[in-house]
Order: sequence, then structure tokens, then C-alpha cells
Amino acid sequence: MFDYSLGHWSAFFLAAFLLNISPGPDMAFILSHTVKGGKKAGTAAMLGIWTGAFCHVLLAALGLTAIVATSATAFSIVKWVGVAYLLWLGLHALRSDGGSLLIDKKAKPKSIGAVFRQGVFIDLLNPKVATFFLAFLPQFVVGGAGPVWAQLMIHGVLIIAVAVFVEPPIILLSDRVAERLRQSHSLRLWLDRVLGLVLVSLGIKLAMSER
Repeated sequence: MFDYSLGHWSAFFLAAFLLNISPGPDMAFILSHTVKGGKKAGTAAMLGIWTGAFCHVLLAALGLTAIVATSATAFSIVKWVGVAYLLWLGLHALRSDGGSLLIDKKAKPKSIGAVFRQGVFIDLLNPKVATFFLAFLPQFVVGGAGPVWAQLMIHGVLIIAVAVFVEPPIILLSDRVAERLRQSHSLRLWLDRVLGLVLVSLGIKLAMSER
């Protein structure tokens, strides 16, 4: 059971690594919180994204993600909820005074929790992520290597595990570079505007997406 060749693992881990280092909304979300709130905020955002991704892996393994991929109604519901959430976050950042997502050393745990929940919802409410896992993971299912659902779970969890070696170092580097910059209110205001535009653009892109 779960007997894979060296070529299988080489191809899988190379693909997983490239997926994790490629720029995207998840990375932008993590970096924005790291720059504005430090390592704690960046880590909370990262863990939120990982949690949302794990939920997608679990759904793909259970076969439920197939419903979103094949049902126009289910896809539309998830998509428009995601669009509304992204636009709400984006407009909130655009209208802020430069501290909508700012978290400092004395921030309350609730603030960190809010960042975590945002990460979960941003990832979870994106049907494109669900469709990606459903399309990507089956490519590494090997006949006779074990139950399909178990193979999907193993490979899905390993994609997230690869992120452990990619994203934390990026957070540490970003925090060091931004330590002094965070003291500037004008910079925080500019970051909020940029973050707002990114979130709104992601919402619009998701709204225009098709199955």
C-alpha cells in the first residue's frame, strides 16, 4: 500500500514546490499582513490559508468537491459568497485610515484570530481552489497503491507540508525588512490602499471566472 516510485515523488514534490513559490492571492495576503503586523500576523494569515487548503483537500478526498466542479448552481453560490467577502475586505481596507489590518506587539489575541479567520475564508470561499485540488491531485493517484481517497489525502496534505519550507522563511524575511517601515502612518495608509485594490481585483476576477 502507498508504494510509489522515485519518479512519482520527484514529479510530485517538484510540482508542489513550484505551486507554493508562485505568486498568488494567498502569498499576497500573507505578505501584506506580515509587513503591516509582523510575524504573528503573517503566521496567523499563513495558518488560516493552510487551514482553508486542508478543508479543500478533505473535501476533494471525500468527493464533495466534485459537486462544486460539476454543478453550476453550487459553483455559483460558492463563487458569489467569495466575491462578496473579497469585496467587503477590499473596500474596508480602501476606506481605512491606515490601520484596518495593523497588528502591533500589544495586539489582542482576537485580532490575530480575525486574521486567521480571514485567511481561512479567503481560501475556502474560492471555488477555483476546490477545482484545482480536484484536477491536480488525481494525477498522482496510482492504481493498486491504496484507496483513492487515502491517496488524495496524502498528496493533498503533502502539498501543504511543502509550504512549511517555503512560506515561514518568507514571513521572517519580510518582517525584518518591514520592521522600520511599519512605523510610518503614510506607509500603512499606502499598504491598505494597495491591499484593498488587490482584494477588490481578486473579487472582480473571481466574479468573471467560469467553471
